[in-house]
Amino acid sequence: MKHVNAALFAMGLFAINTPVFAASDDIDELQNRLSTEWQVQKNDQRHGLKTFAKQEKGKRYRSFKVEAVMDGTMEDAIKLLLDFDNYKRWSWEVIESKLLKQVSANEYYFYVTHNAPYGVPDRDVVLRMVLEPQAHNKPSVVVRMTAMPKYLPEKPPYVRMLAEDMINTFTPLADHKISVQSEGYIDPGGDMAPWAINFTQRNAPYATLLGIRRMLMLNETHPKVTLPFPVYDVDHLP
Repeated sequence: MKHVNAALFAMGLFAINTPVFAASDDIDELQNRLSTEWQVQKNDQRHGLKTFAKQEKGKRYRSFKVEAVMDGTMEDAIKLLLDFDNYKRWSWEVIESKLLKQVSANEYYFYVTHNAPYGVPDRDVVLRMVLEPQAHNKPSVVVRMTAMPKYLPEKPPYVRMLAEDMINTFTPLADHKISVQSEGYIDPGGDMAPWAINFTQRNAPYATLLGIRRMLMLNETHPKVTLPFPVYDVDHLP
């Protein structure tokens, strides 16, 4: 059975079919009013989070971009991403996640399953993660994630996602803060109504940012995770 978050997600999707929501963003999207330039979707000044979307030519669904400034350290942020077993604690609608293979200090393959809207098969995806460490005149750690649909045989009843591609940039700031920027595109594969995936595209990046922010505030050390390379806060950059 799906957990409570999945039920609430389904309720939200059903609500979109009501006249109230029919007059808002989803009708705008169905009418193709989203441009090819980034447009602000959410500007949460309280939490320091901002999300954007655009419709790129040749793509089925909208692309997304998120920006945030959070309290935290670079070490905690990178360890959070490398704690593959615990993505469900902070990432949007994750059921399970696990490491499949570590190729090198900078390259990993991992598997994720996602709750889908009610009545739609859940999704799974294999992601390749490549990390670019900090260097002289390069204060950021860049984390690239790319879906690898053919890496494993499909696992029905899951539907294999065709894309969950992201470029994530973590940059240390003064006063024990970090900048988080992410730009990406999701294609859930199979049959899913555009309004359903666009609802997810509009809400998932924001919810995931909130999850990262919450986890960094908890200041957990992720004892099972060993950093594959040094990371530095603003006062100790190489």
